Order: sequence, then structure tokens, then C-alpha cells
Amino acid sequence: MTTAAITRTADRFVLSAGWTRAFLAFACGAAGALAMPPVSLFPFLCISMVAAVWLIDGSAAQVRAGVPATAFAHAMDAAKVGWWLGFGYHVAGLWWLGAAFLVEADQFAWALPLGVIGLPAGLAFFTAFGFFLARLCWTTGPSRILVLALALTVSEWLRGTLLTGFPWNDFGMAFGANLMLAQTASLIGLYGLTFIAVFICAAPAVLADRPARGRRGPWPVFAALILLIIMVAFGFWRSSAPPVAAQPNVKLRIMQPNLPQDEKFRSDNKEAILKRYFEVSDRATSPQTAGVADATHLIWPESAFPFILSRDPAALREIGTFLPASTILVTGAARFEQFDRTAGSRRPAGRYYNSIQAVLPGGAIVATYDKVHLVPFGEYLPLGWLLDKVGLRQFVHIPGGFEPGARRTLLRLPGLPAAAPLVCYEAIFPGEVMPQDGSAERPEFMLNVTNDGWFGETSGPYQHLMQARLRAIEEGMPLVRAANTGISAIIDPYGRILKQLPLGVDGVIDSSLPKPIAAPFFAQHSQSAPAGLWFAALILALALRAWEKRRSTYTST
Repeated sequence: MTTAAITRTADRFVLSAGWTRAFLAFACGAAGALAMPPVSLFPFLCISMVAAVWLIDGSAAQVRAGVPATAFAHAMDAAKVGWWLGFGYHVAGLWWLGAAFLVEADQFAWALPLGVIGLPAGLAFFTAFGFFLARLCWTTGPSRILVLALALTVSEWLRGTLLTGFPWNDFGMAFGANLMLAQTASLIGLYGLTFIAVFICAAPAVLADRPARGRRGPWPVFAALILLIIMVAFGFWRSSAPPVAAQPNVKLRIMQPNLPQDEKFRSDNKEAILKRYFEVSDRATSPQTAGVADATHLIWPESAFPFILSRDPAALREIGTFLPASTILVTGAARFEQFDRTAGSRRPAGRYYNSIQAVLPGGAIVATYDKVHLVPFGEYLPLGWLLDKVGLRQFVHIPGGFEPGARRTLLRLPGLPAAAPLVCYEAIFPGEVMPQDGSAERPEFMLNVTNDGWFGETSGPYQHLMQARLRAIEEGMPLVRAANTGISAIIDPYGRILKQLPLGVDGVIDSSLPKPIAAPFFAQHSQSAPAGLWFAALILALALRAWEKRRSTYTST
């Protein structure tokens, strides 16, 4: 595309108005979702970010007649168009959430628009805030690319933090899904990747700049190319490291049952479910394997049982009998903690937790971790006292929903080094892997049990796997992942997938457990590393803005 063609395209965005402007923003936002798994082509994010620059450029022309052309008015218009871009991005990236509403369609199908339209509409307000913030600090020169990168990084951080957070498909995942580009997360984490991804993908917008808008200076394009080359070179060097040594005397077997999340997953089907688990767990994967007897640790996924395992002695006996004398089961399971109540008390009978539990041969439970970061509307109902009155409830059939665990702790399992347990959703939060109990001990691997069966064979499980893999790169720890319908995997501390089971199949993975590597920079400074990058970028943006103003004044005189 020639410079003239780029300039004409930019003019269409800058001068667009009304529904045409909203449609352009929505369509370009939706295109950006193709940078997410399973497509994972990060250049599609360039469509969104270049459009963002041009749409914010045009916000000054959108202030209604009779409204003072203040900086706030311009910023509000930018926020409106930012909402449309964010709405398109999240609708195209999160459409698969609708599958969860159809698992029990008789109860939840009516609420499907809330998931596929309502949630993206709400998340789009964070993008709108990023546009608002960017426009308040906007310039006519190339430094506005840095301004946009900073503003959207702040808004994405807020999205991953406020109201318990939802950093799913953060803009940084456009690079996080690529093994070589994702290695930079070992230095700056997901939100550092977000800043770099927005800057690199928005940089081509300055190719349309005219002298009238500010002195032509395509330095962001050259800076973006240099930065991308450095990231690729660093990623190639780091991801080409020799294979990591294995933990001694550990043989893992991950069981993926591929059990549909439908009417078959009920307590009255307990025997059939356990029989299936036993059959899949004991499969031979080669003439040299003897099934589960070869494993020191058998791992089952999240929500493995439609009953409370710890309160079902018969099921524990069956599991204990099935396990060989040298094999420990690690499984996801709901847990119930009963309260002592006086007669006539209105206090609840107890609390339910979404947990990981370890079961010894014989059936004794020897270790437990309770999930800390729960899924709103999936595992509990925010403002439940109010929404329950209008008939809303969470997806899981637990009275009152799950309770969060007190704090993130290490999971200590016989025969294994200390583990950082991550139940499903917990694997998407950067910097939240380490224990919160004051322990200074660094875990040696991450254990992620999950149940993506709610979402069928859609984009969701692929996106979830890549976000979990990024935690391995950030923390320099291997990841052991057991998923109900997929995608189960063994991932080394560089993010290299050593073994995996495809989505929608049943089977087992036999593997050793890789050792961790020395804690990367991000793992040592998970809070300060991104903040330091943002601060340096802010100082650079202010300096460049001041330089551009002086240059513009000098040129005009």
C-alpha cells in the first residue's frame, strides 16, 4: 500500500461520523480478535490499533455543534468510539461463552445474550476508558503512539484487577500466544507485553501523518521494527535452550476423560463415571507401559465428581482399591466444610469449596487446596442476595455457590516437590502464582486442573491453554495441566509444550516432571517490572511531546 493510499484510508477513519464511525470501530475491533488463539496471527491486532489511532485523531471533528471544543469533550467522543472498538473485540473473542448457557439450555438459554453480548458490552467500557485517557494526553505527532500504548495498558490492567478481574484476551496475548514473542514475558509479564503489543501494532498509523498534523516522523515504525526484531531474537535464544532435566523418581499420568458437561454428569451416574475414569486412567500407552501402575502420581481434572468426594466413603474405597500401592491420585473435587449449629440456628450448614485433593492408596485424603479466585456467575453469584430474588443463580449446582479459599498456599504432595496449585480460572492471572501465606519457599511446578467442558470444542479452551502457558514463561516453572475435555498438557519452564492431548478426545499423558529454572526477572519483580516499564515509557512520551511542540513552534516561525 502506497503512502497516498494509507493517507486516504486514514482520512476515511478520521472524517467518519455517526453509525459509519461506530461500524468501522466495531469491525476493526473484531478483526483484532483474530490475533487470539486458535488463529493467533498477531498482525490482525494491527488493524485494531491503527484504527484506534486514526479514530482518536478524528475525535476533535466529532464534537457536536454548540458544544465547547474542550479537551474533555474530545476525550468523551474518543471514549464512545473506543467502546465500539472494544465491543467488537470482545464479541469476536468471547463468543464461545455462549456454549456454557446451552449445557442446561432449559435453565440458562434465556440468559445467553447476557454472556455473548452483555459481558462484551461491559468489558468494552475498559477500552473506552483507555481511549478517553489517551485523548486527554493526545498529541498531533508520533509520540501519540506511546500515549495510546500507555493508556490501553492502564485500562487492560484495570480490567484484570477491578471487580475481581478478567484479563482474558488481554491485548498482550496477541504476542503471548506466540512462543518466541511470549518469552519477553519472562522479563515484563503480560501487562508489559500489552504495552509492547499496542505500541508495535499501532506504529504503522504514523505513515499517514501529514506535515499539517505535525512534522512527519515515522520513528515509531522504525522503533517497532527494531523492538520486534529484538523480541524475536531473544525469544529464539531463550526457547532454544536445552531440554530441562526431570525431577527424580516422578512419573506423572494425566487422565483426560472427555466427559460431556451435560445431564450425564449427575450423582446418580456415579458408578458409570468412576468406571470411565478407571478405564481411561489404566490404559496402556505403549507395549512398554502397564497402565496406571507405572505412574507415581495420577492426575484427574477439575470438578471430577458430581458428588462430594470427602463425604462419600464408598467412592473413596473404590478409588483406594483402584490405585496401585505406589500411586497417589491428585484430583479436582468439590469440598464441603460443615459448621456446628445450635438447634434452631439460621446459620448455613456449611461451606462448599472448589478444591484439589490428594488421595492415597486405600482412600485417605492427605492434602487439600481450596480455590481462591472464583469465577463470577460460574461459581458464585455476585450480589446473590439480590439476584437470587429474580431467579438468577450460578452455573454450578451448589447451594449458595462456592466459597473462596482463605489464601493461596503451596500444595505439598507425597513424592513431589512443592506445587503452586491453580484451579481453572486462576491460571489467567499474572503475578498470582506464588503463595499468600507468608511462605518464602518457591514452588517447583504449577498444577492446573480445569474443566473447559462447559465450552465444547470452541476457541475458549485454546485461549485458556495459552494463558496458562504464559504463566510458565513468567514464573520459570513447568506447568502440569489436566483438563476434562482438553487441552491437557505438560509444559516446561520456557513455555514449550512437551506433551498434550487434543481438545475433545479421551486419553492419558505419561510424562516425567521437568525441573524449574532460576526465577526470571518477572518472577522476582512481578509487581515492579511492569510499573517500571510504564514509568519509563511515560517519561519518554512526555519528553517526545515536549520536543514535538518545540519543533512545531520552531517550524512555524
